Amino acid sequence: MDTELKLQSTKMNETLSITLNGEPRTVALGLSIAAFAEELGLDSTKIAVERNLAIVPRSTLMDVLLAEGDVLEIVHFVGGG
Repeated sequence: MDTELKLQSTKMNETLSITLNGEPRTVALGLSIAAFAEELGLDSTKIAVERNLAIVPRSTLMDVLLAEGDVLEIVHFVGGG
């Protein structure tokens, strides 16, 4: 296997394909939902997450790891007045 193919294979093994709010995305392997939210610039204490049609309790966002093919819907709360 040449070097370029090895690099592509390694990169493919280190990422996952998910869907976020209807849009396909590639994310790092081993990423929790909370860490993913942080990468998106969201405060995990101010979001609601549905993963594969099930609500993810906010208290578990640090523990739940993203998996290949996950479908996420994330909504965040904003204050106003």
